[in-house]
Amino acid sequence: MAKLFSVGFWETIARIILRNRIVFILAIAAATYLFGLQWNKMRFTYTEANLLPDEHEVNLEYNSFLDTFGEEGNLIVLGVKDTTLFSVENLNAWNKLSGSFKEFEEVESVVAISDLQKLIKNKKEKQFNLEPFIKDSISSIEELDKLQDELFKKYPFYDNFLFNKETKTVRSAIYLEKSIVNTPKRKDFITDILTPKIEAFEREYNLDVRVSGMPYIRTLNSQNIIDEIGVFISAALIVTSLIFFFFFRSFRATFISMFVVIIGVMWTFGIIGLLEYEITVLTALIPPLIIVIGIPNCIFLINKYQHEVNKHGNKAKSLQRVISKIGNATLMTNVTTASGFATFIITESKLLKEFGTVASLSILAIFILCLLIIPIIYSFMPMPKDKHLQHLNKRWINTFVDWMERMVRHRKITIYVVSLILLIGSIIGIYQIKISGSLIEDMPKSAEFFKDIRFFEEEFNGIMPLEIMVDTKRKKGVMKLSTLKRMNELEELIIETPELSRPISIVSLVKYSKQAYYNGNPKYYQLPSTQENSFILSYAKNSSSDVDLLNNFVDSTGQYARITTFMKDVGIDKMERIEENLRTKIDKVLPEEKYDVSITGKAYLFQKGTKYLVNNLILSLSLAIFLISLFMAYMFRSFRMIIVSLIPNLLPLLITAGLMGYLGVPIKPSTILVFSIAFGISVDDTIHFLAKYRQELQANHWKIRKSVYAALRETGVSMFYTSIVLFFGFSVFIISNFGGTVALGALVSMTLLFAMLANLLLLPSLLLSLERSIANKEVLKEPNFKIIPEEDKNEDN
Repeated sequence: MAKLFSVGFWETIARIILRNRIVFILAIAAATYLFGLQWNKMRFTYTEANLLPDEHEVNLEYNSFLDTFGEEGNLIVLGVKDTTLFSVENLNAWNKLSGSFKEFEEVESVVAISDLQKLIKNKKEKQFNLEPFIKDSISSIEELDKLQDELFKKYPFYDNFLFNKETKTVRSAIYLEKSIVNTPKRKDFITDILTPKIEAFEREYNLDVRVSGMPYIRTLNSQNIIDEIGVFISAALIVTSLIFFFFFRSFRATFISMFVVIIGVMWTFGIIGLLEYEITVLTALIPPLIIVIGIPNCIFLINKYQHEVNKHGNKAKSLQRVISKIGNATLMTNVTTASGFATFIITESKLLKEFGTVASLSILAIFILCLLIIPIIYSFMPMPKDKHLQHLNKRWINTFVDWMERMVRHRKITIYVVSLILLIGSIIGIYQIKISGSLIEDMPKSAEFFKDIRFFEEEFNGIMPLEIMVDTKRKKGVMKLSTLKRMNELEELIIETPELSRPISIVSLVKYSKQAYYNGNPKYYQLPSTQENSFILSYAKNSSSDVDLLNNFVDSTGQYARITTFMKDVGIDKMERIEENLRTKIDKVLPEEKYDVSITGKAYLFQKGTKYLVNNLILSLSLAIFLISLFMAYMFRSFRMIIVSLIPNLLPLLITAGLMGYLGVPIKPSTILVFSIAFGISVDDTIHFLAKYRQELQANHWKIRKSVYAALRETGVSMFYTSIVLFFGFSVFIISNFGGTVALGALVSMTLLFAMLANLLLLPSLLLSLERSIANKEVLKEPNFKIIPEEDKNEDN
């Protein structure tokens, strides 16, 4: 291994690359073409992010529910809150709009006011018949008044389902075919059929139609993700190229770097296609991330090339030294960055596994591209002119380095005190961090569909389905009166919970049957007695199949029942209290020796997934620290050096976590990523600094102070350059419409800025203060391989 990363190894690599330039160019072109062929395998996600492992108990319960009752997230709701709707013309038009969707194959069924049926007792046939509230259409004000009177006062079965009797808000329910809910057909129906028809209706009748439901939200949210990929890539290219040009003042160097990272982005899309992964809100971040992470590689390589040309003016020698001297350090920094991302692979979450896999492979790919393309392109180009090298002597950057050196030389106590204050403040802030399990919190707040979600929450207590499945453990057990009474007790608790909507289940239908049995009298909307139950059941059995409304609430065997409610967008803390109350009630009224009861639904699944990820955050971050500590141990073979190197990288993470607490930024899937990503990137600066420090120690005969200051001056400039690129590069995510992406960009940017200051101020101060402990030849043994090769004393003579 030591031989593998020796100077001789990298010199051999340099010779191979430069002697076979055409071969490598053709190989890169062929690989890019092959990756391009994989793009057609890329597909955008049509399902929610499942954050839990496939074998997790909550996932298994959800899949069991789907097997019994089918897809539960197939409902789209249209709503209007406008008194002018209750005119003959407008209400007929509304019913016509709702009914028009029935003709499409993508629609399973539609339930609008015109579809509502009265359950009527037929004494002669001893059965129930169905009679529509509206036969064809409403023809007079009197009919309209009668309809309102019946719906809002006499039939509680429909209350809060298609209307809110308090605010007179009306909605229609469109149930999509379950087979298309997680396919591109869903998007085609919503964008090409649903949206144009609604917009035409709004223009003609001057009514504001609100639209929501999981299929609709997911479609528009996915479209936002797709739209933002191009924006992020463009913004990352513009920001990083401007900063790059500001540093180098060279169009040539800037274009070369942009060319390299664009090839890197093409490879990233190829990797996603090759692995047949979906583009999710996380994998959509990887292409711009590759631009942001790839540019520092270009800075190191081009800066070294120009520095060598400035020293001795020999292009061939300069190109060889770019590879032989920077190759190892760049490899190590890219490996540590990739390790930070790769830790997500162990989370058992499909979403994070895919993100970690693609990101880590893409980072290693951009390293290979930088190492090959930059020296090869420069080998075909003329020598850099003096104007291209002027940036090497900038005064303002020297002023910055002088300030750092003065701080480390004379203000170590100040640095320690400030670090300690920040540490204490951060720990206090960390205790204020909350966990968010909101399914919609990261969605664009300004988007119409987000405002519509809030509208339906206010009018109907939410649109996020929460399902309770009751297994009676015996066939036809659901229709036993004792079971119905137990379910009713549970439903009473749901009704009392303000965050949940009025439940719909077999219980409601049986109550409606009793009301019908007593000729539609609303005071009989209640569960029947044992004697009444036998009469009502005989009527139900004699009824035609058209009256069989059980299918939606009970499975074909009569063993399983579902209680459907909808929940508001609540945080994990509140949801856990609701769940605790529900489970307490379930244990009391539906004891496990007689019933198996599971709580499930997409929103519930997401909240459990968030909790699972938070529990795995420490594991993921600990693994990142462990892996990078192994790199440090292998490079420096000193336990004390590992500790010293970790301090300036862990402090910024604690500061960021503290800021999250103070600013009210919750822990959620997007912000969980911050710590492992930032740690993997920030440790690069530490490696560069310590590698140069060790080299200076040997060159200066183990004189500590002289070596620290020399390392600070030498690495300070490149660390500053790369940190600025990373800071502004990650800042492009702030332009996102997604709250989580904004938080990710802002938090990683801040963390990397803190990390730069910690590595340039705190790390050298620690080395100076602990010089007796860590800076002797026994502690700093000969490393297993040299990250930065020794300078040849006579190389430039």
